[in-house]
Amino acid sequence: MYIHGYGERESERLLAQAASVVRLLHGDTRFPPGSRVLEVGCGTGAQTVSLARNSPGAQIVAFDHATASLARAIERVATAGLLNVEFLHADLYALPFEAESFDHVFICFVLEHLSHPIAALRLVKQLLRPGGSVTVFEGDHGSAYFHPDSEIAHRAIACQVELQRRAGGNACIGRQLYPLLVQAGYEAPCVTPRVVYVDAATPDLIDSFTRKTFTWMVEAVREEALAARIIDAATFDAGIRDLYRAAESDGVFCYTFFKGVAVKPTHLLREGSNGRDV
Repeated sequence: MYIHGYGERESERLLAQAASVVRLLHGDTRFPPGSRVLEVGCGTGAQTVSLARNSPGAQIVAFDHATASLARAIERVATAGLLNVEFLHADLYALPFEAESFDHVFICFVLEHLSHPIAALRLVKQLLRPGGSVTVFEGDHGSAYFHPDSEIAHRAIACQVELQRRAGGNACIGRQLYPLLVQAGYEAPCVTPRVVYVDAATPDLIDSFTRKTFTWMVEAVREEALAARIIDAATFDAGIRDLYRAAESDGVFCYTFFKGVAVKPTHLLREGSNGRDV
């Protein structure tokens, strides 16, 4: 379940997020010419544009199950003039691809929404050619800290984390990428933290990340958090005000994403129907 919804503000939030972390996420993410790359859960295409631009010689196959998001992604890529992306309306657990038909898989902000991320990683491993790579990006809401510090703001953030947990996801999954890749049967996993640090010296990030990426995300769960009686209205609203306070001239905000890269073993003959190596 995608807890953030599919409205216009969420689409704008995803664009702000993509713009604010493009260097962190895509600065060293490139695929060689002639390679076939699967983007899992492309959403509105916020990451697809950077992915395709960074690897102009690769063929990107991007899919999503939400038709409205996919339509935005198609429009966004067309507007950018990119010709190396093929879009597909499909579900992760019913993909129409043959085994070992991709050289690389790219997964960005998807595992956090899945009840069984290891199963998903095993599933896409079947689509990789032996020696092919998977690249995964995830955030970790437990890594958020800011100045002025605010216990109430942390309580508001905890509402989003709890609601995502109840929906079957994990908003703090970034710290688990290494063990997830190992348990899914990949080799040579390498996970690196990608820290977003925001202060008055980076005014573009104050707006695109502190306000529109993170605070908007937390603010969006207000009604659901109140309905679930996780928090009262006055406390939640005070927490949101304190998050916006971190976006003022003397404020500081910090958050950590994690990038994981691993490869499919070359020695496996096949995988069982449950995705486990045999």
